[in-house]
Amino acid sequence: MVEMRVAGIALDAASRSPIVLLRDPSGRRQVPIWIDQAQAQNILSGLNRERPPRPLSHDLMASLLEAGGLRLERVIIHTIEDNTFRAVLKLQNGTDQLLELDARPSDAIALALRTDSGIWMLEEVVADASIPVDAEADAEDQ
Repeated sequence: MVEMRVAGIALDAASRSPIVLLRDPSGRRQVPIWIDQAQAQNILSGLNRERPPRPLSHDLMASLLEAGGLRLERVIIHTIEDNTFRAVLKLQNGTDQLLELDARPSDAIALALRTDSGIWMLEEVVADASIPVDAEADAEDQ
């Protein structure tokens, strides 16, 4: 597995749809995930550490986890099928029992940003879905 970080939000030039960009630790591979406007706003709010006057959905989810004695250990984006990514939330309760919940990657990313949890992706998914970021450095390495 590869721990990814959110590099930012971009717009698809053709469709003008938002894309969340996840980057690997080397900074050479980036995985684009197409999302909608509301999802982009939720992720941006988490990235910027904004504290709205009233909690947004993902702020509420983070508060509910805390109130229920759960901790988001990590997010794992584990599959891509028909251009659709699939993710799970790995939760830990007070007795160190691990729980796993299915989630949309955009929701999982927004929640991970609010709880300072890791965003992980299976290497196969990174290999299948990534685009090179620094082609010159890759050429030098080869």
